[in-house]
Amino acid sequence: MRGIGRIDSVSSILEGLARRLGLESKLVENRLRRNWGSIVGEPIASNTWPDQIRYKKLYLLVHNSVWLHQLTFLKPSLIHKLNDLAGNEFITDIVLRVGELPEAGHRSASPEIPRATISPPSEALIAEISAHVTTIQDPLLRDRLAQLMVQWLAQPQGPKAG
Repeated sequence: MRGIGRIDSVSSILEGLARRLGLESKLVENRLRRNWGSIVGEPIASNTWPDQIRYKKLYLLVHNSVWLHQLTFLKPSLIHKLNDLAGNEFITDIVLRVGELPEAGHRSASPEIPRATISPPSEALIAEISAHVTTIQDPLLRDRLAQLMVQWLAQPQGPKAG
């Protein structure tokens, strides 16, 4: 029987796992969407929406060209503020695009995907997830985390707004 080793927090395990699976940018996107109003303030939040992060660039949807022009002057301060929240230099540039913003009631961090559109996980995916969660000693936590990862990674990637 193995002896009790160092106890890691769930947060540090999840951060390491997200880094290994390349999900860090998705987690930052999710956090940005969830807290967008409190991060940038209501006037900017009601006229913008964080669409995606790709290659350290934040793609920001903007209500109209007037806001796009105004935000070009605010880019450096926004980048600095967002990187402070992320804890490192996660965003190097902001790409502004005029586009249709989600309705206020539909601005959720994780949109609901109907169960029928989720494909069953492959054996390779299950094996990879199992390899990542083996270090978690609590069997209930390990199983639940593996189930969540399977659900998340088996979701199809829908079209982006813009």
